[in-house]
Amino acid sequence: MSQSDKAAAFAVLHRKGNPLIIYNIWDAGTAKAVADAGAKALGTGSWSVAAAQGYADGENLPLEALLATAKSIATAVDLPLTVDFEGGYAEDSDQLTANVGKVMDTGAIGINFEDQVVGGSGIYPVEQQAGRIRAIRAAADARDMPLFINARTDLFLQESDEGKHAALLDEAIRRANAYAEAGGNGFFAPGLADEGLIETLCEASPLPVNIMMFSGVPSPKRLGELGVARVSYGPGPYRAMMAKLKEDAVAVFTAAG
Repeated sequence: MSQSDKAAAFAVLHRKGNPLIIYNIWDAGTAKAVADAGAKALGTGSWSVAAAQGYADGENLPLEALLATAKSIATAVDLPLTVDFEGGYAEDSDQLTANVGKVMDTGAIGINFEDQVVGGSGIYPVEQQAGRIRAIRAAADARDMPLFINARTDLFLQESDEGKHAALLDEAIRRANAYAEAGGNGFFAPGLADEGLIETLCEASPLPVNIMMFSGVPSPKRLGELGVARVSYGPGPYRAMMAKLKEDAVAVFTAAG
């Protein structure tokens, strides 16, 4: 299957009521394991990819290291691959589109692209972020590549008090509409856990909604019933595997005396 065909097939997997499950990976080995488990598509998590190479999240992992990881995954496993690309490693539109071009060169067919100011504070004004998405879409179109842009809002992730999330919903919906108009394909709202708010967002968003699993989030089945079209696991799989590795190592060293 060509890269473009993979991108088209990936888009079709986003269905309300039957969400695409992305059990996030961080290298070719974990990609193979998740593929063998029955995954329909693969997605990296920026936190996990960075941590696996000794870096903190937030574009601290060198871009070339991220690109090498993506290429090794795309080469090892013949499934659609979407890359968590944070803020694109650039403020400038020309550099941003050049960087996204490099991601497409790895064989990846999609990206997560967030609206928080990486390395700064807050999130971009909606018009500015829409312009950034528009630049990425134009770059992909120039290659005749239907890149899946999963437009992420950090509104809920940056507000730790879930009691205040309802007040953010109108802004999230405004961003979903703006990002759709700019050429986004999906709307990612990590940090959102309330069933009623998730259902309202799914009803109002012109884009398929992606919710991230963490403690307190409804089950994937329930999320599907609420209208979610994609469920991802973020750094959860990495943290679980590292905890198990540490537990086993402790047992070995304890037994060895």
